[in-house]
Amino acid sequence: MYIEKYLDNYICGSDDGLTFLEYLESKQTKVVSAGDIIAETGIGKLNSFQNTDYPLVVSIGDFEAEIHYAITLITDLAALLLECKVNGSVNISELLEDDFDCVISITATKQEHELINKALMDFAAEPLKYDLCEMVGEEEISEMSRVCEEIRKELYE
Repeated sequence: MYIEKYLDNYICGSDDGLTFLEYLESKQTKVVSAGDIIAETGIGKLNSFQNTDYPLVVSIGDFEAEIHYAITLITDLAALLLECKVNGSVNISELLEDDFDCVISITATKQEHELINKALMDFAAEPLKYDLCEMVGEEEISEMSRVCEEIRKELYE
């Protein structure tokens, strides 16, 4: 997996990241659009990704789960888009380390890519303005913003 070098507690490894991966796996489809993800999670309704005033709710099978930080959803989505850019798809089952066979491709329009690029640039420039600071220390959020900038550059430059 190409994005393996980025995976850890910051990318696809947080509680929010695991919830996002389970949400994608539960869709049981081969192709998922970033637009559907943005609409279904409610992230498109936020004024800013810096402060998530209310948890984003996703349906996973018969129950709903919460994603508490919008920026974690954006960074995880960006990493998965990078994997799809390089390899055409991403194996969600491998990321979740489960026995299901869930390989998907995530597509995005130019506008969706612009939204993600802008969010990653802002986070990389000013990570301490994000509510995620509530959960991680200054050193960790600075490292996460550095990793996100690397992903952004690979995805968009």
